[in-house]
Amino acid sequence: MSSTAIATVGKILESLPGEAQGQVTEHSREYILDLQDELQWDELFKRTQDKLIAMARRAKEEIAAGKARPIDFERL
Repeated sequence: MSSTAIATVGKILESLPGEAQGQVTEHSREYILDLQDELQWDELFKRTQDKLIAMARRAKEEIAAGKARPIDFERL
């Protein structure tokens, strides 16, 4: 986001009554934290994608070879 866009958002925020400013600020803070969390998860998945694909292929091979068994959820 450019400095101009940030300044515009700041001016809009300043034009609101104090209580509304607090609500918008808190909502924005929560939104940004959630967004940062999502970006972190996306990066983690991107880094492990090759391993996940390899594990899925292995599982398919084991199923095809009759080496896999259904999960017994009662034993978990």
